[in-house]
Amino acid sequence: MKIEQSLWNQDSWKPRDPGELGVDADLVFVFGSTSLIKNKDVTDRIKAAYPQAVLMGCSTSGEIYRTEVYDDTVVSTAVAFDKARVKAHSLKISDMKDSYVIGQQLIEGLDKEELVHVFVLSDGINVNGSKLVAGISSQLPTGVALTGGLAGDGDRFRETVVFGEAGAVGDHQVTVIGLYGDGLKVGYGSLGGWDPFGIERTITKSRDNILYEMDGQPVLGLYKEYLGEHADKLPASGLLFPLTVKVPGSDEWVVRTILGVNEDNQSMVFAGDIPEGATARLMKANFERLIDGANEAAEKSYQAVGSASPELAILISCVGRKMILKQRIEEEVESVRDVLGEDSVLTGFYSYGEISPFTPNAKCELHNQTMTITTFSES
Repeated sequence: MKIEQSLWNQDSWKPRDPGELGVDADLVFVFGSTSLIKNKDVTDRIKAAYPQAVLMGCSTSGEIYRTEVYDDTVVSTAVAFDKARVKAHSLKISDMKDSYVIGQQLIEGLDKEELVHVFVLSDGINVNGSKLVAGISSQLPTGVALTGGLAGDGDRFRETVVFGEAGAVGDHQVTVIGLYGDGLKVGYGSLGGWDPFGIERTITKSRDNILYEMDGQPVLGLYKEYLGEHADKLPASGLLFPLTVKVPGSDEWVVRTILGVNEDNQSMVFAGDIPEGATARLMKANFERLIDGANEAAEKSYQAVGSASPELAILISCVGRKMILKQRIEEEVESVRDVLGEDSVLTGFYSYGEISPFTPNAKCELHNQTMTITTFSES
């Protein structure tokens, strides 16, 4: 595997213009701010540099380049595999209710033979992430895992865009890539680091990812009580206080973050399902545990590939973590570097949702407020 990485920042590329791998590049991960990803002058330059490659990327709430975190840049990471191959399939999602079916149809567009791993990037606002994950997972062959994330748009929640299979950037878009070949090793791990607080409440009225009531009370009013002075800045301020949810019959708590609010009916839209009857608690940040969570996610992905430094690591972390850690944000990326080693190329982005199993062979879930890491190596 050969890797070339470039950063577009303030009208120039560093350390050099993309294109050294040229026609040998099979796959290019492209992560950047919404305005720059939509800028054809920037994206056409990447396409021209790697004319044979699949472009896989999206808008973000922050870009990861090596161990640095940027805003309003574009990070291009081109990969030339030794033997592995890649295939992409993209679809538009016109209605959030179609998320499960779109997930199924995406996998139907991939070859199943020799499929090793599936990586997905989705519109971050107009999708029910947990339904999308369930739809994709329902079509995956046994032993094939799914990782990825939801695109971001800073803390604005206005528009997210994703590259399609033909390299065209668009909103309401979901793209998967299938990775093929026996020599390809893929590891993954996901962990949070938030602390629950307050009483446990029961979800008494919801529909899919729209939450109306907890304990029989309108949820928006309850949330505003908790947020206090932060309430006027919803939905962005809701990232500071995500909801952790446990479905009846399950021992796992999953975190759900806010995508939008409806003042008229006092409801809240979350990135994934919040079923009626589930137990929920609010969460708040613990600085040290956030960084420890990133470190433990790296350990999981590291162990999954045989405790050897991977060649490439895709880091997808939640924008809520970035808002909390602020100037300490690079500490969570540096903690990943400490585990994976200096030889691993790091890229990724801050997202509206992260997609990964908690551990190898576990069920894939949509997560929020986690650091999710996918590692790649070839043998």
